[in-house]
Amino acid sequence: MNIKTTIATAGLLSALSFGAFAAESINADQAKNLQSVGVISVSGVAGTPMDIHQALQAKADRQGASAYRIIEARNKDTYHVTAELYK
Repeated sequence: MNIKTTIATAGLLSALSFGAFAAESINADQAKNLQSVGVISVSGVAGTPMDIHQALQAKADRQGASAYRIIEARNKDTYHVTAELYK
């Protein structure tokens, strides 16, 4: 029973920790004070705006960025979004 509690606690803490350090979406004014570190894009068949932001956030996190700004977005039957990364 103690092992299950420890595993559950570790899982909860890692989820909270991930959210605390996740890249955030910013606007052009906020980007002025940050250093650009690259560009990313995500594409898909269908998705909600939340799904798209989560995909951008995950990709930005993997690149070590603290923030991203959407610079292009297209949506018809599929979507394609490009974002600039910042530190």
